[in-house]
Amino acid sequence: MSETSTVERLRVYRKTYWAMLVSSTLSLIASLVLSYDAIKLAETPKSKLSCDINAVISCGKVAKSWQSSLLGFPNSFIGLMLEPVVITVAIAGLSLVAFPKKFMRVAHVGYGLGLVFALWLLSQSLFVIHALCPWCLLVTISTVTVFSTITRIVIMENHWSLSEERHQKIVDLIERGWGRVLYTVTYAVLILAIYFKYGQDLLS
Repeated sequence: MSETSTVERLRVYRKTYWAMLVSSTLSLIASLVLSYDAIKLAETPKSKLSCDINAVISCGKVAKSWQSSLLGFPNSFIGLMLEPVVITVAIAGLSLVAFPKKFMRVAHVGYGLGLVFALWLLSQSLFVIHALCPWCLLVTISTVTVFSTITRIVIMENHWSLSEERHQKIVDLIERGWGRVLYTVTYAVLILAIYFKYGQDLLS
């Protein structure tokens, strides 16, 4: 590998880990707020939360649903446990620490499951609870971003041990910008789904 390509590769890694660090930090902040709100509601069920703005944007309505405590405790507690791990990985990655394949595979699958869970919760907010929680939306967006960064690293390092030909094809697609296109489309779909579901009701 030439010196130029090595420098470019390091630049890509740093940019990816920075995106991971910022996104996981935002998700941790959101989890802290949601956990505080959950404790507040447990103490005083009729409490009005800071993001109870109208009938659509209502953290309280979401927090009081059974979906918000799927495992028997507030979902935000999961973020409090896991996001510090992601932040640690991001900081270590910025320091050019190389992680074992097994660790990255577990992280990839684990965060993939987290993404599915976050999207399921969003679908419940949209079509079952009929209310949106801004902090929950921040967690969802951050989860999409972190998963995309982990996927990028896993692919670049070929942690899933793909054949050299298949691995190079996927890397070429990423370097052409298709990765950015994919998660930009994902963000757009999420935004459009919210807009077409609620439209002007978001501001009423």
